[in-house]
Amino acid sequence: MALVDQVQFDKDGLVPAVVRDAASGAVLMLSHLNAEALAQTVASGLLHRYSRSKGTVVAPDVDTPEVVCEARLSCSGDCLLLSIKVQDKTRDCFSTVLWQDPKGMPANGDILDEVYRIVQQRRSQAADKSYVASLFAKGLDKILGKIGEEATETAVAGKGGDPEEVVSETADLFFHVLVLLGYYDLPPQRVYNELRRRFGVSGLTEKASRSQQSDVTQ
Repeated sequence: MALVDQVQFDKDGLVPAVVRDAASGAVLMLSHLNAEALAQTVASGLLHRYSRSKGTVVAPDVDTPEVVCEARLSCSGDCLLLSIKVQDKTRDCFSTVLWQDPKGMPANGDILDEVYRIVQQRRSQAADKSYVASLFAKGLDKILGKIGEEATETAVAGKGGDPEEVVSETADLFFHVLVLLGYYDLPPQRVYNELRRRFGVSGLTEKASRSQQSDVTQ
């Protein structure tokens, strides 16, 4: 049986689709598909949506098409879960926090994004009230100096062989790298995307490609 025949569409001929990042599992948006949009998505492997405001199927953006890696159907058959390959411009429609348990911690895959968000919040606070703000107030050289300092301490911890020290110093290094990303307004997602680009590529191949690019620019 074809996927479209298994779906229970509502009275308007639509089915909601939760769209998530295939790599991290993060929920990106809620879309709606009709039978035509679903059929085109299955046939092309690219996400087609139904626009309720326009009353028509919306084709993928030519420059940043969203490749569907997996499609799942709920047990009741009336909701889809679509996992897509994230592009740089893929929107996260759930970035606005309405409520959050102050004692709760974000999931492992979200912790870097959450720390980055807090870094961006605190950069504009008074320097004597926030460590992050004090780093931004002292400028880029101070941030870079702290990264160098934490990288050295991480290397020393690695040499010492104490697992807890390695974890602690690595966390310090990660934090200050997030501050650097915040300085340039670069969200962690940009780094995730670069890692995905390199995934499955030999480190030797990646290094050789950089050498070739360097030779061309010289």
